[in-house]
Amino acid sequence: MAIPSLTDEQVRTWSREQKDQWWLANVFRGNMPQLTLRAALTGFALGGILSATNLYVGAKTGWTLGVGLTSVILSFAMYRVFARLGAKDMTILENNCSQSIATAAGYMTGPLISGMTAYMWVQNQLLPWWQMLLFNVVLSVLGVLVAFPMKRRFINDEQQPFPEGRACGVVLDTLYTASAEVGIFKAKALAYSAAGAATLAFLMGDSYLKALHALALMFKTGEKWSAVLVNYKEKLAETWHMPHSVEGIYDWLASKGMEPKIGGIPLQQLALTPALDLTMIGAGALMGIRSASSLLLGMFVNFAIIAPIMINYGQIAPKSGSLAAGDAVFGRVQILNTWSLWWGIVIMVVASLTALFAKPKVFIEAFKGLTGKRKDSIDVVRHIELPLWVSFVGIPLVGAVGVWMAHDWFGVSWIYGASAIPLIIILTLIAASSTALTGTTPTGALSKIPQFTYGALDPTHPPTNLMTGVMCVEVASNASNLLMDIKPGYMLGAKPRQQAWGHTIGIMAGAMASTPLFYALFLSDYKPGDSVQERMVTSQFGFPSALQWKGVSELVTSIFGGKSTESLLTTSIIWSMVIAAIVGLIFEVLRIKTRGKFPISPLAIGLGVVVPPESTMAMFAGAAFFWLMHKIYHARKESFGHKLWIDTHEPICAGIIAGAALVGIGDILVRVFLLK
Repeated sequence: MAIPSLTDEQVRTWSREQKDQWWLANVFRGNMPQLTLRAALTGFALGGILSATNLYVGAKTGWTLGVGLTSVILSFAMYRVFARLGAKDMTILENNCSQSIATAAGYMTGPLISGMTAYMWVQNQLLPWWQMLLFNVVLSVLGVLVAFPMKRRFINDEQQPFPEGRACGVVLDTLYTASAEVGIFKAKALAYSAAGAATLAFLMGDSYLKALHALALMFKTGEKWSAVLVNYKEKLAETWHMPHSVEGIYDWLASKGMEPKIGGIPLQQLALTPALDLTMIGAGALMGIRSASSLLLGMFVNFAIIAPIMINYGQIAPKSGSLAAGDAVFGRVQILNTWSLWWGIVIMVVASLTALFAKPKVFIEAFKGLTGKRKDSIDVVRHIELPLWVSFVGIPLVGAVGVWMAHDWFGVSWIYGASAIPLIIILTLIAASSTALTGTTPTGALSKIPQFTYGALDPTHPPTNLMTGVMCVEVASNASNLLMDIKPGYMLGAKPRQQAWGHTIGIMAGAMASTPLFYALFLSDYKPGDSVQERMVTSQFGFPSALQWKGVSELVTSIFGGKSTESLLTTSIIWSMVIAAIVGLIFEVLRIKTRGKFPISPLAIGLGVVVPPESTMAMFAGAAFFWLMHKIYHARKESFGHKLWIDTHEPICAGIIAGAALVGIGDILVRVFLLK
């Protein structure tokens, strides 16, 4: 069934009061159950699980995945199964409410893998978990308060598209008005792909199989668990698990004198070790072949061309040993931190800012309607909208709490913290306008504005630019994502007030799930005196977003602090940054001029520098596979291959990511809590 919508002429000429009256008469579903206890619990549970997968993926890639469609399909399938067992089926609005809660939870991981991690690295000290949780929650709630006044304009009045939100509404309408077979097929595809990925991830999980081996020894010998771990340590270390990379092949080739090298540097030392990373295969398939190809290009240029040259010229020092003696040890982290990080950051910053400021319509739309008196005098949806007074009272109150936290916990000056609040409103308008028009929230580009602004104002105190950046970006991101979540609810006739409560429930779910998991996954082995960054950054988790935040912070501190940058940036690094800036500008302008037809993304090239190469190669493999399936089955509309690989593309990828990520998380937790 087609979702009722206004014509372009009606959107242009009708007043908001007329649009609201039309919506009440033609779309609003009255008292259909929406924010019920089961919808809240379903969204809370799904949100907690999916925020864990976002944390895992984000630590690898620097970006988070939308989980709306995944939660829609999962909750639809769950309640269809429950309905067959005698339970009442979930309504379309309950399902929408569940996905809104789950999506809000999923996006709570953003600050954890970016600004807050960068703060801990710069200060080289752990942030107490409760401070991280509360600061994240306060900023997210502030995002809700900022979003709802904008909802009246962007959604009710201007009927902005919010592409991803609209897609979610269309999927929901299809599931509940078409044959149930459509939803069931997608749910089965998601479940099977998740089960397959989970099985493979389990076989590759060293900790799982060690734990099973230890359990078998405990029953066999009658010893206690702790005694088994001590007495059979060597035996457990030899437990078989399915290899996930080609390191063993490299070692065998080295033993035969045939170790592959580039410029005399072994591929292992250059971190060019392909691996079967199922999570990244699924993420790459969602990313698409063009972005994945640019990612691969950035990886190849940096690690296969530039790094060997710079190593041989002595610009990248080994972590240990020497090149002359043949025992030099490099690795990805050493190459990145010593030299490559800077040009990778610069090309991303220049590309993202160029893309942002090249769209004047975003800025025009952002500030349109801020001045001038509205003609509308009657608010016909006042009884179901979140009252505006809640935002007008709540923004200064919650904002004041956030400013106090920034001052008391992170040492941000009162005046800088307070001045960030109006900047938050401006950046949220820009972010929401971009999300409304394109479906993309430019948080990466927007974060540079407060970082450079407050880095110039307070150059000797890096936490100022970092934490004001976190404040601005988290509020802008949360508000924009909430508007994206409200769009399908508006399309389907949901009550906005209940969506606000649902989003807040999701905030709590995401914070409660992701914060303790963050410490368990990445900081369980931390000891006082350790380098926080070295403890967190591994071959598996690169934290590319946090590296970018930290790099920008160090750069603005060096530039505006009046200190020489020689200790930070060598001549070759400066030249690489200049070249990267020029290339990033040219490539992004070409992309804009050709309306996206130019095949290279400079932003993805920079990401290919900071993301671990094994993840990049896995993402390209996933993107290439689905690109090939699209080529084969695109024209064969009635084939099973089209139904599976094209119509069910997103559920399959979501299943692969969820299955592999959750089992991967479990493997780490088993190592941390059972095998210590």
